[in-house]
Amino acid sequence: MKNVDARITDFYAEYDEASRLHATAVGRLEFERTRELVRGHLPPAPTRVLDVGGGPGTHARWLTKDGYEVLLVDPVPKHVEQARAYAPGCSAKLGDARDLALPPHCFEAVLLLGPLYHLADRTDRLRALREARRVAVPGGLVVAAGISRYSLMQDYTVSAGLTPELLAGEITQVISTGSYDGSRGFTVIHFHTAAELAQEAIEAGLTGVSVHGVEGPGWAYVVAAGRFADQEAAGALLADAIATARLADEHGVHADASAHVLVVGTA
Repeated sequence: MKNVDARITDFYAEYDEASRLHATAVGRLEFERTRELVRGHLPPAPTRVLDVGGGPGTHARWLTKDGYEVLLVDPVPKHVEQARAYAPGCSAKLGDARDLALPPHCFEAVLLLGPLYHLADRTDRLRALREARRVAVPGGLVVAAGISRYSLMQDYTVSAGLTPELLAGEITQVISTGSYDGSRGFTVIHFHTAAELAQEAIEAGLTGVSVHGVEGPGWAYVVAAGRFADQEAAGALLADAIATARLADEHGVHADASAHVLVVGTA
């Protein structure tokens, strides 16, 4: 396994990733829409799915329940152990998205729902996408997620926290370059534009590439409701937020207005 940035592994050794997509309304929005989009592209079960950077098994759990044969790889030992417990139907082992210790052409679908935004170097992101293409069967599905370049600005805006200092500093830095050093409570991140994520998939050799906004343009209102009212109020907005995301995605608009962007291609 290649050297993984210690800032990332140290962060996830302490961070409760296992509850992230279930503890808040916006987390449930991300989870439900990601699952919906992935399900819409997956080949019928039973087929083999590789969940790269699959964390504590959040998606592996529903994939195995849907009848897929799932192998999860993740660079964080804690996540591998959690995945084995939370998604007992899957296999889980340590692994690096940039250097998968797997033979070629052995999975009908490969998911990278976490790795790309933790790879700050573009060369590493392309390597991860090429590895996904390598281990996928010819014509197999590859799905990868990125965090939107504009999500940090939206998050601060709806939290009434967008100060002139932030706007002139890290917000401008992220929008201009996509780079974030993890100085404010998160870890090292690359923020994508939808066009950039699609271009990286194409450069990695994927064909038939399409891009989808995960949460849609309404996600920020869910965040605001959760912070200024409560999670019950935020949860009441979920159905409308999902409907809005579907409508925007159907018409191919506002992908960059989502918190997360999904790229889908064929190996």
